[in-house]
This record gives sequence, C-alpha cells and structure tokens, in this order.
Amino acid sequence: MANGLYDPGSTIRLGANFRTQGALADPTTVTLKVKDPTGTVTTYTHPADLDKDAVGRYHKDITPNTPGQWYYRYLATGTVAATREETFRVRETVIP
Repeated sequence: MANGLYDPGSTIRLGANFRTQGALADPTTVTLKVKDPTGTVTTYTHPADLDKDAVGRYHKDITPNTPGQWYYRYLATGTVAATREETFRVRETVIP
C-alpha cells in the first residue's frame, strides 16, 4: 500500500492482493493504471509490466518525480473480479 507522502525520486511499491472466498487467488487478468498530477495515465499489465510475488499477490515499483497527488487503480478480471483504488502524494522539493 502506498498511501502517504513521498519525496520525488523515491521508489514506491504499489501492491495488491486478490482473494476469492477468502483465499488468495490469481485473476485471469491484472491491470494497474497510475494517474500522475498532470492527468497522464500509464497502464501496466501482468505479465508484461507487473510483478507477481505469489498466488494472488502483485506489485509494481514506480519512481515518481512530479510533485502532487497521484492515483492508482488495480483491476482484476476473470477468475477473480475486483478493483482497488488508492492515492499518495509526492512533495515539492525545496532544494533542486
């Protein structure tokens, strides 16, 4: 979970766990969309861009440099249908 305040250039892990009937399970597809403060949305998918840690556990490490509010949303479809949306902030630097 990435909620919080981060310095520009810090690596942030955006993770998600997916469950069906209480047990961790792999969705058929997993997509992550990240929206930066300028409104640009970047899409990541598994297996091309997302890392799978174990059954039902996925993450993407990003290194944001743009100050402001960031949003991200995981979408799972198929064998597990779920969504999860979170946010974090990147602070402005005083010393460039």
